[in-house]
Amino acid sequence: MFFQKMNIFSIRNHIGKFNVFLLIGFLFFGCTREKVTIYVPVNQPRIAFGVEQLAKMLEGKGYQVETADKAPDSAGTNCIRVFYHHAAENKDNTGGEGFEISSSNGSISVEGDGPSGALYGCLELVDQIKKINALPDEIKINDHPDMVMRGTCIGLQKTEYLPGRKVYEYPYTPENFPWFYDKQLWIKYLDQMVENRFNSLYLWNGHPFASLVKLDDYPFAVEVDDETFKKNEEMFAFITSEAEKRGIWVIQMFYNIIVSKPFAEHYGIETQDRSRPITPLVSDYTRKSIAAFIKKYPHVGLMVCLGEAMNTYDDDVKWFTETIIPGVKDGMQALGISKEPPIVLRGHDTDAAMVMKAALPFYKNLYTVYKYNGESLTTYEPRGQWADIPKALSELGSLHIANVHILANLEPFRYGSPDFIQKSVKAMHQIQGVNGLHLYPQASYWDWPYTADKTDPRLLEMDRDWMWYASWGRYAWKMDRDRNGEIAYFSNRLGDFYGCRAEYGKDILDAYEASGEIAPKLLRRFGISDGNRQTLLLGMFMSQLVNPFKWNVYQSFLDSNGPEGEILVDWARKEWNHEPHVGETPPQIAAEVVEHAEKAVAAIEKAEPNVSANKTEFKRLKNDMYCYREIACFFAEKEKAAENVLRYKYSNDLTDLEKAVPFLKSSVAHYKKLCELTQNSYLYANSMQTSQRRIPVAGTNGTNKHWCELLPQYEEEFEKFINNIEKLKANGGKWNAAEIKPYQPVNVKIENPNTGRYALTKGSKVNTDRDYAIAKVAPELGNLTGVRFAEDVQRGEGTNLKFTCDRKVKVLVGYFNANSLTVLPPPALETNASANDRGQADIRIANAMTVDGLYPVNVYSYLFEPGTNELKLNKGRVLILGFIDGNTNIETHDAGITNEKDGVLIDWLFY
Repeated sequence: MFFQKMNIFSIRNHIGKFNVFLLIGFLFFGCTREKVTIYVPVNQPRIAFGVEQLAKMLEGKGYQVETADKAPDSAGTNCIRVFYHHAAENKDNTGGEGFEISSSNGSISVEGDGPSGALYGCLELVDQIKKINALPDEIKINDHPDMVMRGTCIGLQKTEYLPGRKVYEYPYTPENFPWFYDKQLWIKYLDQMVENRFNSLYLWNGHPFASLVKLDDYPFAVEVDDETFKKNEEMFAFITSEAEKRGIWVIQMFYNIIVSKPFAEHYGIETQDRSRPITPLVSDYTRKSIAAFIKKYPHVGLMVCLGEAMNTYDDDVKWFTETIIPGVKDGMQALGISKEPPIVLRGHDTDAAMVMKAALPFYKNLYTVYKYNGESLTTYEPRGQWADIPKALSELGSLHIANVHILANLEPFRYGSPDFIQKSVKAMHQIQGVNGLHLYPQASYWDWPYTADKTDPRLLEMDRDWMWYASWGRYAWKMDRDRNGEIAYFSNRLGDFYGCRAEYGKDILDAYEASGEIAPKLLRRFGISDGNRQTLLLGMFMSQLVNPFKWNVYQSFLDSNGPEGEILVDWARKEWNHEPHVGETPPQIAAEVVEHAEKAVAAIEKAEPNVSANKTEFKRLKNDMYCYREIACFFAEKEKAAENVLRYKYSNDLTDLEKAVPFLKSSVAHYKKLCELTQNSYLYANSMQTSQRRIPVAGTNGTNKHWCELLPQYEEEFEKFINNIEKLKANGGKWNAAEIKPYQPVNVKIENPNTGRYALTKGSKVNTDRDYAIAKVAPELGNLTGVRFAEDVQRGEGTNLKFTCDRKVKVLVGYFNANSLTVLPPPALETNASANDRGQADIRIANAMTVDGLYPVNVYSYLFEPGTNELKLNKGRVLILGFIDGNTNIETHDAGITNEKDGVLIDWLFY
């Protein structure tokens, strides 16, 4: 067309400025009076939506658009045919997403493999029109997605527990989730999803059924009033209908075994109890809830999380095959349908392969999903379990999906590195065998739809983090895109967004990509956990760097979350012994993250003078780059301090400690600057504000969530270090720490038969049926009396302690520090959401005792109220070490009783 072939700016050399604008007007409004006819032979919601978007774009360019359901035998110029192959419509849940766009004699055909393919073809044609500001004369595009499933996730969760409820228990109500009832917000979000070619939406909640269905047999189980129930019905129907138009499959997630609060109160049981066996009552209630949901919403998928509130893997299999799948089939029977609704099995805290092997023979439409890098983003080189488990699941014969989960190391700062994300998607395909993506919000999952930014009104996460969604969606659709082309693509997008030329958009992209390396590298080399119990960008304490295993570091975390490398304690030992280092080292990463941060700051400052649009958001992005620089320098300086402290572990030379002082002081200075940068820009660092968050410090009751709360604690850490060095100097280099007084026992009545008591002294036997005896024990435990169980019972059935007390007590429990199937693993919030309901999530005394023939023992404590109580622990070796007053403060420490040759402890320097 004339507009495409004319060079407007060259004409300006020959005519006056006024006439140029007349000509431009003629080109836009004169020739754009052409009529375009879109022929749509079938009435299908996804095609109707795609055609609607196409018509809007054409009308915006000045075309006159009409639609018809039948094309003439000989179509003329500016005719668009939109159709799809009906045979592909039921090929899978996505409806056939490939498409071809071709032109011939002035007409264009948009041909989809299925309804979704026709929709995506229309959207691609929209993008092409946008590029050239006109309908193309010639076009030939054939495309299809790499990943079959490409989904985003919304949590119907909150930052803290509701009164009287446990984790994940959030009914769908206007009080809990006012945004859930905002139809315009849903339209905005779903439009962004289809723009980025996402085709599935996961809604996460512990027990959604009591907000969405009513049961004749359990009418009292509903958790919402009648008016709210009607609103929920209306909204769920609206959401699923609008999603369907955009080719988006809605999937409702739930945890097991959780029952509604009114149901639990009616029967006098807990809403969730990990140690509870499957009972006919809870099975019947859950089965009927699922059947009612399927009957009401047959086109909505289910995502099942068997872990966190289930007892054993055998229970997982039994529950999935005898409760959940039968519930789905009951719903199918009630509807008279034979097509199986899809079920997504979450691989978290279960043996998904074991469950699938039992289920696939009689239910075929199953998917599996497993975390990509745990609850963080750390690498595009996953190893160990993050490579092996997904790969095994992908080979079961069903489609496997990678879950980019929580992102506890990224929040709250902006993250959007297309390079890192593209490499991650390739790793999913090539290393893990993945063919689906399940994407969490980049930040503020527990506070969705808002971000942590301190603004009025609050920012929407979908607006702030558009780069996050654009990058993952783009590469889930097609991962093998040329790197130079991608730099140009995102440079242009960022330039458009911030009102500057692409060359300055590239500066902004450089800032995103440089900063995008910082948090992943820091966590994989210095972190304690890839779970959301650690908020990386709040920093870490020196004790966590120089004695990390006191904080429960899983070997799988070290072996899986990045390229081969060393953590600080291993690096220091090798350095002292002059042994060769392997892979990434802490000093290397400390230097690299500072370099990344300086590049990010330089790039964002270079772009700033050229920004003419979205200036307020640009200032927030710039501030984030400064924040990244301060957290990078904080860790780097702390790493240098830790190098010297760990050297002192071997040298016993006080000058090594003195060398650490300026580095630790510098780290505090950087943290103070970070506090200044975030004081007025952020409400919090992490959106999970409960006792589940433990590192760098506990987040009980919404505390310790902002850098300004942590700054005094880092300053105190530095002062304690200085004071302890002075004590060492005053005592000739020896530490005369204040003696920890022995804990005083309290009397309780043990209700268990076939148990015995034993003193926590050398030589005491710890089991009734074995000869294992205490070898060494920390003096602070010396006054206590343990409870002796039969090891065969503990390993075969579990440990069930029943006792009566007349005051609040803490039960001290000894967990063996060993990677053995014979021992009971300690409480772990990564896999058990109730692992801190009695304050038991953290080690209280590390290396507290040793038992001949067994392993070192770490002590945890469980708090109980007066009365008759029951402590139920799962199968495996474990020790009940005694009872102390519930108000006793057990300062977390390391007693130093270990069989390790490298057992000298130095974290006392910071207490």
